[in-house]
This record gives sequence, C-alpha cells and structure tokens, in this order.
Amino acid sequence: MRGYEWIGWVAAMGLVACSDVEPRQDADSTATGGVVPIDPETEGADGTDAQSDTESDTAISDSFGGECLVDEDCPDGEICDGQGFCIPGCSDTKPCEMGLSCCDAQCVDLTASTEHCGSCGEECEGEMSCVEAQCGLGDCAEGTNDCNGDASDGCETTGECTCAPGETQSCYSADPDTLDVGACVGGEQTCNDSGTSWGPCVGEVVPTSEICGNAIDDNCNGESDEDIDADGDGFTTCGGDCCDVAGPDCSSPELVNAGAFEVDGNMVDDDCDGMVDNPLPECDAALASNSNDVFDYARAIDLCQITEEAPANPEDAVWGVIEAELLLADDSGSPDPNSRSLRDGFGNNVSTQFGQSLVVLSTGHAADNAGDANPGFNAYQVGVDLGESSGVPAGWLAANGGNLPNAPGCPDPLNSTAFNPVNLHLRVRAPTNANSFSVQMYFYSAEYPEYVCTQFNDFFVALVDSADPENPADTNIAIYDDGMGSTWPVGINLVSAADGLFTACENGGIAQCGTSSTYNGCTGTGELDGTGFDLTASACGHTGRAGGGTGWLTLSGNVEPGEVFDVRFIIWDTSDGVWDSTVLLDNWVWSVDASEPGVTPS
Repeated sequence: MRGYEWIGWVAAMGLVACSDVEPRQDADSTATGGVVPIDPETEGADGTDAQSDTESDTAISDSFGGECLVDEDCPDGEICDGQGFCIPGCSDTKPCEMGLSCCDAQCVDLTASTEHCGSCGEECEGEMSCVEAQCGLGDCAEGTNDCNGDASDGCETTGECTCAPGETQSCYSADPDTLDVGACVGGEQTCNDSGTSWGPCVGEVVPTSEICGNAIDDNCNGESDEDIDADGDGFTTCGGDCCDVAGPDCSSPELVNAGAFEVDGNMVDDDCDGMVDNPLPECDAALASNSNDVFDYARAIDLCQITEEAPANPEDAVWGVIEAELLLADDSGSPDPNSRSLRDGFGNNVSTQFGQSLVVLSTGHAADNAGDANPGFNAYQVGVDLGESSGVPAGWLAANGGNLPNAPGCPDPLNSTAFNPVNLHLRVRAPTNANSFSVQMYFYSAEYPEYVCTQFNDFFVALVDSADPENPADTNIAIYDDGMGSTWPVGINLVSAADGLFTACENGGIAQCGTSSTYNGCTGTGELDGTGFDLTASACGHTGRAGGGTGWLTLSGNVEPGEVFDVRFIIWDTSDGVWDSTVLLDNWVWSVDASEPGVTPS
C-alpha cells in the first residue's frame, strides 16, 4: 500500500508515517523505528497537536512527501482530491475566479449552464437552454418557431406562428354579405395549443336551403319562406329541394333534389327523402312469371319507381318509369305470351344479378328445361315458330342505310322481317343527377355453332331514344366495339367479329351450315346446364349442345339529366322463325358519370 493512501488515518492519529524517503532526524528521537514521538506537552486538549492545522498539515506533508493534504496546498484553480493529488476544481477555500460559481467542485457559469442555471443543481429540461440564468429556448432552427411560448416542448415545426395558444377570435365561413342576415350568425374559434392554427368556427350558422313555413330566413337573403329555385335544377325550396344553395349538407346543390337518385357512399341526401345513402328497396320479389302487368317487367330489372310524365305539381316530377309496353319489333301489335316471362334465375347455374327476379325475352318459349312453367319449356333447337312477325325497327334500319348491320364477311339476311319478335318498351324519366345507366344482359342462341356467320343472324338490340349526343347514331347500344374502329350488333354472327365474347359454349368447329371455321373463345358450359341450350342436338353433320351464350354482359348508354327518354329491348329471329334465341335482363343502375355506349363482359 502506498503511503498516501493512509495519510488521512495517520493525521487523525497524530502520527507521522514512514515513507520511501529517509526519515528526518529529530533532536529528541532516534533514527530507529521511523516514528517521531509526540511530546505530550505539545498535545492539545482534544488529543490533537496544539499547533495550527496548517503547521500540522505542513509537517505531515513534509514528512510524507505527496502533492497535497488540503486544497491550499494546490495551485490556483486546483483542489486536493483527498488522495494527495491536485486536480482542477474548486471549493469553499479555493473559490472560482472570473465570476464563476462552484457547483459540485467545478467552476460553472450560472448564467449559461443548462445543468446549473441560476443556481447549483437547477437543470434545464428537454430542448431548453440557459439564457441569463433562466431556463428557456435558445434560437429555433431555421423554419421553426416556438409558437406556443412553452419551452418544454421545443420549437414547433412550422414556418410561421399563426396565433397565441388559447387566443380567440370571431369567425364566419360563408359569404360575408350573409353575416347577421336572417338566421346567419358568426361563431368563435380558438387558437390551438401549439399556436400554429385556428380551430373550428364554433357556433356559426351559415346559409342553408329555405325551409318553407318556419318563418325563418334560412338562406339569409333577407326574405323568409320564399319559394325559389336558386340552383336552377327545376325544384324549388318549397317543392322538394332540400339543398338549393351550397352548404355543409351538399356542395353541388343542382344535383340534389327530389328528382335525383341516391348515390351510394357520397354522404349526401341526393333525393331529399330525409335519409343519406339509403338504397331503394328491392321491388321484384314474388312476381308472377307470366305477369300481364308490364310495369312488373320494369320492376324485374330493378327500375322500381313509377312516375308521371306531366305531374300537376313540379315536385312530383321524380325519376322513374312513365310507361311500359310489350310490343313487336316495329312497336306494333303484341308478342306471343310465351315469348316473355319473369324468372328467379335461368337454368341451374345462372342467378339474378340484383333482387329476386330477371326478365326473359325469347323468340321461342321464355323458359328453361329445369322446371319452368307459365310458360313451360320448348326446345330451342329446332325451336318453335310462334307465328308472329313484324318489320324490324324502322329508325334503326334507316340509320344503317336500309341494311341490317352484320359482322364482316358474313352474308346478309334473306329479308328485313323480324320473326317471333318481342319488344319491351319503357318510357323513363332520368334522374336529375344521372348521365348514364347500365343493365346486365345475357344472350343465348341455338344458332350456335352451326349457323354462325350465315343468313340466320338472330338479333338483340337496345334502342335508346335520348337527347344525349354521345349515344350511337342508330340509337342501338347493344353493340360490341372490336377495338379497331368498328362496332357490331349483338347477334349470333357476333361470334365472327368478337373473339371471346361468346363464353358459355363448346370450342371447336362452327358454321357447319355455312363456311366452316373454328372458334376457341368458350370458357365452359356450366352456365348452359338446365337452360335447354345444353341439350344434345344435330345439324349439318354437327352433334353437340343445342346452343351457346355470351355470359353476363354490361350494357351501357347515356342520358341527359332529368330528360324523358325511351328504351326498347328487342329480340327476333332472322330469315326464319325457328332455331330460337333468348336474352336475360337484370340490374338497372343509374350513374352520375357518362358511359361508353356498348357491351362489355361483366
């Protein structure tokens, strides 16, 4: 053990320790033993040397030979570490210079130290600095500010301070000219805790649509209960318009009124029925398959509202079906009752697309062979001639230059007669917020595969008589765009123009009764099961299923908002009255967006 490690004990005992140096010779002692006897006469009353502490310490230091015993043994700016060595520091006997203070044996500037700010042990937290002996923020980094004046949470990450936390101010978010007019009053907003933005305007009342009969100027124009049409949508505030001016309930008031349809998911009461985003209930449950109420055919395709063309009250001019008829292709006469029906599905594997019912229109019997009745099933191949005929739709034919449009390379029909036609004609008022509609359709024909690209091109057309200029010039939206600038009507010859549009069928040879070729666009025959088109039949050397189908297609067309228009769904046999075709219709849907007219796979 080195001598300086026990100097403190030696001093306390009033002894002088031996060290590595030669012992000092005293007149009253001998050199033997290395201990200097203490003269009792010089011992103090408390058992210590009566000499001063300084003298005693000096004697010990001289005897030991170390650097220090007390702080005074060390140079300025140093103190004795208790082990005989001088180290940088301070004490009561070795105070700091230059106005610094001694804290934890170190000289510190109490005006700037974050550990000893203003006084020893006073530490600044977080991002705070010590400025003039006070904890606070120093300079914020560029692009930040201490907007809330709270040093404990640092500088806010914002370029500018907007307001003082908790500060309030008056506010009004609507047209200033309406403030304090009628029901409209301002509110108050409060600065947020960080001072970076104002909160919401609490308590303000802004203009809303005029509520009739409440004696309040709701739209803040200086008049009460006036019957106006500020948004020009044809519906007045007292005539069914729940949003005549833009406000918190709607941003496009011209699209919101009693004549609009409810748009799903936009959180607006579009049709002003007092409910937001509520769909129309289904209206096609328990419809008789052979119903003579033609409006049931509109209900079966989910057009659930019935309306008037010229109601006595303008507020009653809502969207819906105005008129429904079952006619022949040229709008004359009545089709055979067996050619149309309402079903809950078709065959074993084809279900409704919405609701409980769908429409079946056929050039034979509108029935499958899975148990349908009223009417009952009759084989589609060779089929049945119902004995009805008419001209094809005159306007459509004229728009096509007097010729029935046909797939490229296929022969023209033998004549322009529509055999066994059925025409579902609906006169409809479009919603005031609708720009298009769509219907799901499924076309089957026993002409597949033997009579593809022959004169026996059974047709299905959907003619839309609308003012919208974006529909085809011949009004038929049941067309397929081949992607190369041409469109072709839905029919059996479409197989030649649209590879892959017929999908419910057998691949292989086609047109056995014409110019034979091959088709490989079929994806399966499961949706033919139970329809009657799955039965085995033979013709022109071909033996196989009695027909094929397109699968579900989406049929789209455009309308002008709020207009009254006509749509005709027509199917007929071409060139003869047998080898029947059938179309299914379901799931009418309105849209606020315009469409690309035609059919696409669903």
